[in-house]
Amino acid sequence: MAHQETARLQQLDRDHYMHPFTDFKSLSEEGSRVVTQADGVYIYDSEGNRILDGMAGLWCVNIGYGRKELVEAAAAQLEQLPYYNSFFKTTHPPAVALAEKLCQLAPAHMNRVFFTGSGSEANDTVLRMVRRYWAIKGKPEKQWVIGRKNGYHGSTVAGMSLGGMAPMHEQGGPCVPGITHIRQPYWFAEGRDMTPDAFGRECAAALEEKILELGEENVAAFIAEPVQGAGGAIMPPESYWPAVNEVLAKYDILLVADEVICGFGRLGEWFGSQHYGLTPDLMPIAKGLSSGYLPIGGVLVGDRVADTLINDGGEFYHGFTYSGHPACAAVALKNLELLEAEGVVERVRDDLGPYLAERWSTLADHPLVGEARSLGLMGALELVANKQTGERFDESLAAGSVCRDLCFNSGLVMRSVGDTMIISPPLVITRGEIDELVNLARHALDETARRLLPSQ
Repeated sequence: MAHQETARLQQLDRDHYMHPFTDFKSLSEEGSRVVTQADGVYIYDSEGNRILDGMAGLWCVNIGYGRKELVEAAAAQLEQLPYYNSFFKTTHPPAVALAEKLCQLAPAHMNRVFFTGSGSEANDTVLRMVRRYWAIKGKPEKQWVIGRKNGYHGSTVAGMSLGGMAPMHEQGGPCVPGITHIRQPYWFAEGRDMTPDAFGRECAAALEEKILELGEENVAAFIAEPVQGAGGAIMPPESYWPAVNEVLAKYDILLVADEVICGFGRLGEWFGSQHYGLTPDLMPIAKGLSSGYLPIGGVLVGDRVADTLINDGGEFYHGFTYSGHPACAAVALKNLELLEAEGVVERVRDDLGPYLAERWSTLADHPLVGEARSLGLMGALELVANKQTGERFDESLAAGSVCRDLCFNSGLVMRSVGDTMIISPPLVITRGEIDELVNLARHALDETARRLLPSQ
C-alpha cells in the first residue's frame, strides 16, 4: 500500500507541480521523494524511511520539527485574527510584538523592522530602501550596489540581480541595472596559492578597487552574506571582514549584511554580523525567523537609514499583502521566545558548534575530501579527485550529485553545491545526533569513492 500511495503521489507531482530550482524533465523521469512527516532532526518519507535532516529543511528549521508550541501559536492567532494588512494606517498585536522582540535581539543601532514574506522579498526591499535613502539625502546618483560573485540573495528579479550566480543571470536577464559583483572570499577554490590571511585581504581590496572604479559618489551599498550559504558554506578567512570594515569606513557607503541564512543562531550568535563584528545598515532576515513553520521575512533597519526614511522621506511606496501577517508573526515570536528561553544560540556557540567542528574535521582524512570546514552549525566538504593537488572531478561525473543521492538513500540529507557537500542541521541537534550525521556522511563518502575511484 505504501508503494502504491507513493507512486500515486509521484504521478500527480509530475503531472502538476513545477518544483523550484529543478530540471523538470529529469525529475519527472526519476520521481520525487515524498516526505510525509518530521520530528526533531528527522524527516520521514512515504516509504517509512527515517532521514536525518542535515539541512534543517532549507537552512531554516532552527528549532527542530514537531514543536507543538508553534502549532498552538498559529492556531490561536488564526482563531483570533487570521489576517489583516498593515496598509492604511493599521497594525495588529503580533506584528508589533515581533518587531519589538527583533529589535531587542538585534545590534543596538537597529531599532526598526520592515516585514516581508520571504528572504527574496527582503532583498527586494533592501534595494528599494538603499536607493530611496540616497535620494532623500540629495545623492540620487548613488545607485550602484556591489555584491559578490557566487553570492545568493534570492531568486526574484532584484534578488537574483543582487546575487552573483551566473546560471541565474543567464536565465533571468536582463538584470536590474546598477548592480555589479566582485570576487568571493573562497580560499579553497580560488586562493590556495596564498595564505588564507593574504587571500582574505586581497578579496577585501577588490571591494575598494570596485568603489574607486565606479566612483565613491556613485556607490550606494555593499551587500554580502557573513558566510556564503547557498554558494557552498564559504567561511571567509579571518582577515576578510576586518579588512572590508576598513574599506567601508573610508567611504560613504551602506553595508547590507544578508542574514537570511546566518541569522537566528546558525553561527552561534543571534546574527552572523555579531560573530564577525560588523555594524550593518540593513540586515535582511527570514528562514530561522520562524524556523520555517510559516513563511515570513523582513529587513532590520539601522538608525541612520530608518531615521532618514521616517523623518524626511514621506510615503514609502513599497510593501506586500502579507507584510507582518498575524499568524506568521505569532509563530515567529513564539519561535524566538523558545530559542531564547532554551538557550539554543548559546549552546550552538559553546557546545554544539565546537563539537561539530571536532567531529566534522575527522572527515578530512577521507580520500575524497580536500577540505572539511565548519562554523557554528554549518559545514562543508570539498570533494576532490586528487587529494594531494586538490584537482576536482570531471564535471560529467557529477560527483556532488552522486554523493548527495547516496546520502539521501542511506538516511542523511546533505546538499551538494557543485562538488561541495554542505550541512546546516537544526540547532537542537544533540551530540549523539552529530555523531550519527558524521558517520552517515562518511558512509556516503565511502560509497561515492567506490563509484568514482574504483582503483582505490
